[in-house]
Amino acid sequence: MDREKTREYKNDFLYFIIRPDKSRGAHALICCSGVNVYGFLPITKGRHGLYANPSQRGLQQLHHMVTDFAASRGAKSRVIGGTECAGLAPSKDFWYSDVLSLEGASDSFPDELITFCVTNLLKIIFNSCVLELRLPEKLPGPPELQVFIEGLCEKYRQ
Repeated sequence: MDREKTREYKNDFLYFIIRPDKSRGAHALICCSGVNVYGFLPITKGRHGLYANPSQRGLQQLHHMVTDFAASRGAKSRVIGGTECAGLAPSKDFWYSDVLSLEGASDSFPDELITFCVTNLLKIIFNSCVLELRLPEKLPGPPELQVFIEGLCEKYRQ
């Protein structure tokens, strides 16, 4: 990966943006991630406990998985605070977002990480809603995934 290049996967339901983070060093990256809590409500409403929305909780659980995924590829990740990713949500709905710092990643890691994150976030959300949904075999582009999720929202709207 060109260390100056940003990788992005973004639609009306979720986003993962990985970009260089020179403030943390020459080989550091920052991963901005977010999930549209309101966008997933037709799928998640009534299918979860009182306090844990599956989309919000899914992003939190995903970050634990990312730590292991990064370590398996020789990198380190950690959730950091800050406003480095403010304003990235594609709509004005209610978004839950986090920022990860990545260090020691290979050139191919950002692309692998985006695929890992999108796929596993959806698996976590669907599993926590006790929905046995099949994801597309290969990760579609952001617009195609949006259409897929919109179809599920229509199907499960209460």
